[in-house]
Amino acid sequence: MMKRILIHFHSQMDEALRPQGVTIAQLRLLKTIREEPGASGAQLARSCYMTPQSAQSLLTGLQRDGWIVRSKGRGNDRILAARVTPEGEKLLETAEKAAKLIEAKLWRGVTEDSVEALNGVLEQCLANLGSESNGV
Repeated sequence: MMKRILIHFHSQMDEALRPQGVTIAQLRLLKTIREEPGASGAQLARSCYMTPQSAQSLLTGLQRDGWIVRSKGRGNDRILAARVTPEGEKLLETAEKAAKLIEAKLWRGVTEDSVEALNGVLEQCLANLGSESNGV
């Protein structure tokens, strides 16, 4: 059931973001850059659970589209640190608005008690899988 919800959510996000020419993977990386300014490509890849090669490809596209700038990192000229541009911030704001609308649609008709109960069940599932000990 969770997989089906995620598929529908991603489908609606893709549709909402199509006019901006951005993918969910690009947005996830862009948001991570905002949260970790100056992080290297390898650090960003780890944070986004993707390969360094995938991250580099996405970073190149984000830079080409003007959503990030990259510059040499402190202490290591081989590392290019990324930062979100004002255009990238606008894109993130647009995406966050779209996500909030889809989330509101998702939770329509669901009581707060039901949400709390679901959170409890999901937390138990995570504990059962031992995710806290794995750093996930």
